Amino acid sequence: MGDSTRRGRIRYGTLENEVVAYAKRKREEEDDDDAMTSTAVDSLIDIPEAAAAIRPGANIDLDQIDEILDESQDQQLNDEALETRRRAMAEFDRKRIARTIAVPTNDMQVKEALRKYGHPICLFGEDAGDRRDRLRYILSKQAIERRNAGQEDISAKEDDMENEVSSDEEKEEFYTEGSDMLLQARQNIARKSLLHARQRVEQQQKDCQVDLATIRQLRENLVDQLRKYTIVGSQVGDSRPLSRIAFSPDSSQVLVGSWTGSIKLWDIPGCQMAQLYRGHTDRVGGLSFHPQAGQGDSRVDFASGASDNEIFLWSLGKDTPIGQLKGHQSRVVHVEHHPSGDYLGSASYDGSWRLWDIASEKELLLQEGHSREVFALRFQCDGSLVATAGLDGIGRVWDLRSGRSIMELEGHAKEIFGLDWSPNGYQLVTGSADNTMHIFDLRKIASIHQIPAHKSMVTDVRYFHFGGNSKAQTSCDMDMDVSGDQNVGDHEQARLCSGQYLASASNDGLINIWTAGDWKLQKSLAGHVGKVLSVDIARDGSYIASTGFDKTFKLWKADDILQL
Repeated sequence: MGDSTRRGRIRYGTLENEVVAYAKRKREEEDDDDAMTSTAVDSLIDIPEAAAAIRPGANIDLDQIDEILDESQDQQLNDEALETRRRAMAEFDRKRIARTIAVPTNDMQVKEALRKYGHPICLFGEDAGDRRDRLRYILSKQAIERRNAGQEDISAKEDDMENEVSSDEEKEEFYTEGSDMLLQARQNIARKSLLHARQRVEQQQKDCQVDLATIRQLRENLVDQLRKYTIVGSQVGDSRPLSRIAFSPDSSQVLVGSWTGSIKLWDIPGCQMAQLYRGHTDRVGGLSFHPQAGQGDSRVDFASGASDNEIFLWSLGKDTPIGQLKGHQSRVVHVEHHPSGDYLGSASYDGSWRLWDIASEKELLLQEGHSREVFALRFQCDGSLVATAGLDGIGRVWDLRSGRSIMELEGHAKEIFGLDWSPNGYQLVTGSADNTMHIFDLRKIASIHQIPAHKSMVTDVRYFHFGGNSKAQTSCDMDMDVSGDQNVGDHEQARLCSGQYLASASNDGLINIWTAGDWKLQKSLAGHVGKVLSVDIARDGSYIASTGFDKTFKLWKADDILQL
């Protein structure tokens, strides 16, 4: 009775059900394995080596099939990697083409172009800048498609762009008839620049007569002094970051601009504030001293530009502007006086740079040509050329006498935030968000050197331009023992150092000093907490000044001339 009961429990209990379910699962797994093996063998028929391994009547070598399958998978992965690389290179090519395409800065023209190509004129949350970027993307894709189809050469893209954004096919986008004032200004610039160029070339010819041993000793002394630079002063300048600094022509004072919109004049080396200037309502982006500032020869001592779209003209003795230049439609990020002192250049986020007549406070020239915002502008020492650069990653050199763009500064992978001319008149340096600096030579119309300058974006670059207005002892005339036959005095030594070194500022918190020619790093100046936004070198070579995100400006000097 007990045995019968136990047998009944075993027969109808859960243990038997689990055994049956397990056996059923095993049969299903075996059937799946057979199907997968059959499918794998069938797929190997297309592979010659595998087909040979499983030909009828032959034994199947499972190890050989595994090796063939591994090779097939590796080939598939290689094909995927090649396809990924091909797509990446195609995107790089498209971005390169997009940087060279000029799109209109007028939002209505952008909308008309988008409508013409069948795209929405506005997307949700899109502003004017986003629309311009979208139009540039569309045009770059079309340019690649036309190139691949062989319908049109990419070199004609600028002419095609003019037809796309203009209802009048005969209208040129960047060259328009100028005013009589602009014509007179070009003629005046041509006369003065030819005189300055002649003087510069004559001086360079005289410099070639200096003994090579003297030049070598001067260079060694310069390098030795640059390596001794250290911080000699630091001052909190405002309640917000300091965006720009500029030395006065006599190197006795500095102007400092702030994100609050205020501008302050400081005496150096004591770092005592001499004057506060109020006028701007937003962050100051550009500061420039007039070449004759403080000498009584000019009514305007300096100019400033800011994010309130305004350019103000100032006198050192007045705390309010004495003049105003109106025209820019967006943030003004840079201003620079022409070497003659008669004109002012400005760069803006409205995609243009402009030339102004200071005396009449009128706009002479509105020049487009960059596909994105213009960030930097500098005049060549003769005054005949001006270089501009911006967020499109491309710089341009313009001939002020004719209005033509004579050279493109290409090579940077990202935005250009700083540039400056060498005093030799034919070289210039650019600093970019790709952490590099490029040296360009107008004689070769190309970049002659690339410097991996910083670990973060380069925010500003400055050559040493000797001004000769100060009697202060400079870093170029220390401990010199040159031959009396050469009659090289202190003033001459400092002049020979002009353009022989430059400084760069970066978001990595450093100011780096480089010697020209060999482009070697001689000294890294660390002192700012965070980003360094601006740098300048005194005209007599006695100081380097910088401003930063830490709300301070700092003075740097060789340690053996600290008594100044």
